[in-house]
Amino acid sequence: MTGLLFLAFAFFAVAQAGTVRNGGQSAADAAALAAAQDDRDELFEDFLDAILEGKSIEDILDGLGSLFGDGCGEADHFADRNRSDVLSCDGVNKDGHNGYTVKVRTRFDTGDTIVPGADNKKAEASATAVIKPRCQLVDEGKLIEIECDGKDLTIDPEDLDLKLEPSDLFSVVLVD
Repeated sequence: MTGLLFLAFAFFAVAQAGTVRNGGQSAADAAALAAAQDDRDELFEDFLDAILEGKSIEDILDGLGSLFGDGCGEADHFADRNRSDVLSCDGVNKDGHNGYTVKVRTRFDTGDTIVPGADNKKAEASATAVIKPRCQLVDEGKLIEIECDGKDLTIDPEDLDLKLEPSDLFSVVLVD
C-alpha cells in the first residue's frame, strides 16, 4: 500500500512539472506573438503613411519597414500576464521573415514534492514568431491594386476610407 501511495505522489509530481513546463511554453508563445504583432502594427502604419505620401508600398508589403515598435516591451507585458519573466528578447530573421525569439522563466514552480530534486522547479521556454506578408502589389498607378490571399483589393489614395486591419496584410505565426 505504501508503494502505491508513493507512486501516486510521484505521478502527481510529474503532472505538476508538466503543468509548469506547459505554462512556461504558453508564456513564451504569447510573448513572441505579442512582440511580432507590435512590429506588424508598425508595418501597417508604414503602409498607410506610404499611400498618403505617394511612396511605393512594395517593400512594405514584402515585410520591410521601419519597425520602430516596442516588440520586446510587448513581450515583457505578455510574459508578465502569464506569471513569467523575459530572459531574452531578440529580433530574428527566419526564412526571410522578421520576428522575435523570446525566452522566459516562470515565476510559478512545482511546489513541494516527494520526488528528490523536483521541489520548487521553475520552467524556461522559448518561442519564435515572425511576420509573414499576405499580399503582393499588382499595380501601383493612380489606383493601387494588391492581391491578398487570392483576393483583389483596389485602394484609392485620394479616398483612404479603408476597412483594413494589420492582420489583413500580414500574418504573425509561431515558427519555433
